Amino acid sequence: MTRRVVVTGMGLVSPIGHAASDVARALQEDRHGIAHMSEWAKVGQLETRLAAPIRDLPPRSWPRKKVRTMGRVGLLATHATEAAVEESGLTPDYLRSGEVGLAYGSTHGSSSELESFCTKLFRDNSFQGLASSTYLKFMSHTCAANLALFYGIRGRIITTCSACVSGSQAIGYGYEAVRSGIQEVMICGGAEELHFIHAGVFDIMYATSTRYNDRPECSPRPFDADRDGLVVGEGAGTLVLESYERARERGAHIHGEIVGFGTNCDGGHVTAPSRVGMAGAMRLALRDAGSAIKQIDYVNAHATATEIGDVCESGATLDVVGDAVPISSTKGFTGHTLGASGALEAIFCLAMIREGFLAPSRGLDNLDPACAPLSYVRGDARAAKVQVAMTNNFAFGGINTSLVIAKV
Repeated sequence: MTRRVVVTGMGLVSPIGHAASDVARALQEDRHGIAHMSEWAKVGQLETRLAAPIRDLPPRSWPRKKVRTMGRVGLLATHATEAAVEESGLTPDYLRSGEVGLAYGSTHGSSSELESFCTKLFRDNSFQGLASSTYLKFMSHTCAANLALFYGIRGRIITTCSACVSGSQAIGYGYEAVRSGIQEVMICGGAEELHFIHAGVFDIMYATSTRYNDRPECSPRPFDADRDGLVVGEGAGTLVLESYERARERGAHIHGEIVGFGTNCDGGHVTAPSRVGMAGAMRLALRDAGSAIKQIDYVNAHATATEIGDVCESGATLDVVGDAVPISSTKGFTGHTLGASGALEAIFCLAMIREGFLAPSRGLDNLDPACAPLSYVRGDARAAKVQVAMTNNFAFGGINTSLVIAKV
């Protein structure tokens, strides 16, 4: 069985807005979410002071029993998923029917809860006073487990804790489950909470932006000659996927269609990117899409503003789609939201398809001559008729993903 797979619900929380319409305006009006983190001065040997936090998370009144095992990352995932499920029109009974599955991931669990747990444990050398629920907040699959319990999901659960491809792999695996008839509906996405440890991990690799600590509006700068590293962010994005036939039958609103997915592994180095591996994932996605597409109208790049990563990715993109397809990275607006990035960027692509524009690569003033000569979207947002978009993500371990999203 092979079925068309469409998006009937999407929800997000991000540094630039908490609805697809909000982020579409932000991407068109050059409104970014990068901030100076003065509170990070207390952390020794942390050089970067830049991040993209969520400052205005709307309050919710959820039953304590449903959220007592959620840290911030789980709560962000629930915010996004609640919006997506509500938009899809799925009923509580249907969510519990077994016909609905869930694929969700994050880089790891709640870092703030892990910090609290370990600080007390190692300071006192005792488990005395530690809450029994704390581990459930920072375990690696906390988002998937807590969302499944929140909604009573009885279908398959896929936990994609695969760093920066967590969100995109979740969407891809959800797409495959619906397409093959394994599940009627899949709730898919990724989340990440902001914590200084995320910045520190990249900081000690000399991969964070430090030159612009006093000018947060100037970084990150994907593909730019003056880029100096990534900026971490937080957020969550959720898509509801179901078969085209089922969506039409029940009169659901369709945002777009997932027509191709590719994922592979470089098998060579745990952190160094591979042009060949990246290109391979894109080719797998295009092969999967097959006759469903005639051409790619836009590429949403992973491009985190690291020196080597941007160069390799631009070369891989040139190898696969050529130099005429418009390309940009939206991380200049949101920072690198890690496990959430694939899901958020898929929603950004759906927003561009719906509203007819291309977001620019914010901060791309002087193209690095080492980057491939692509058709970079620079300056202001550009009006465009987007029928098919490709969005790519790459993670430590050499794990690569590519999704192809089309207008129905």
